[in-house]
Amino acid sequence: MDVVLVRAARPANVAAACRAMKNMGLRVLRLVEPPPGLDRPEVRGVAYGAWDVLDSAIVSSSLLEAVGGSALVVGTTGRAHPAAWTPRRLAAEGGLRAGGGRVSLVFGPEASGLRTDELELCPLHVHIPTGTDHPSLNLAQAVLVLAYEIRQAATPATLPAEEPHATAGELEGALQDLRKALLDVGFLNPANPEAILAELRALAARAGPTPREVTLLRGLARQVSWAGRIARGGGRTDNGVDGA
Repeated sequence: MDVVLVRAARPANVAAACRAMKNMGLRVLRLVEPPPGLDRPEVRGVAYGAWDVLDSAIVSSSLLEAVGGSALVVGTTGRAHPAAWTPRRLAAEGGLRAGGGRVSLVFGPEASGLRTDELELCPLHVHIPTGTDHPSLNLAQAVLVLAYEIRQAATPATLPAEEPHATAGELEGALQDLRKALLDVGFLNPANPEAILAELRALAARAGPTPREVTLLRGLARQVSWAGRIARGGGRTDNGVDGA
């Protein structure tokens, strides 16, 4: 299981999150646009005992790059919308939802949380219920709550899935092929294709397709795209040769 911190505001918050992770047995940390100063002595002091987690953190240039190898991407949100899971439900059902593949727990900036486009890359959202008088949690607290629930729900052995689920990167590649195909046949509005694509992304994530099924979807999308170009009189005269 990976913990992904996106645009953390302060290096000390990252260090405290490292300690929370190691407290609960999590070791893989991925950072998207990390803050400077992670190597300062006072920051490393906050990560006391979890320097290995901090030093081995993997820096990514985007959220998609950070979660591309995961079968389930979970975005944390401060909004208590009805579809959001609790940490306890995530701990109980997340492994099955991932189909035995890797899980990424994604945490956004402390002040603002994940952007809308980043939450769209997270098929599953988790909200930590808090008191209404002071609902905000700091980054390390949020990491610790989720990691604790997952540790408590862990079993000594789990049955492997019959087939692994496709990774987030594989699924996103198929969706981009589908986006092009649906634009080519006029199904998506060119001025705002992302509205419908977000719903299709959620549908695909719920389905939990295998790598083979994602390959089939990409092939279908490319064939639809080809047919759309032919129908418009521009594109190809057959499946392999560009038309004049």
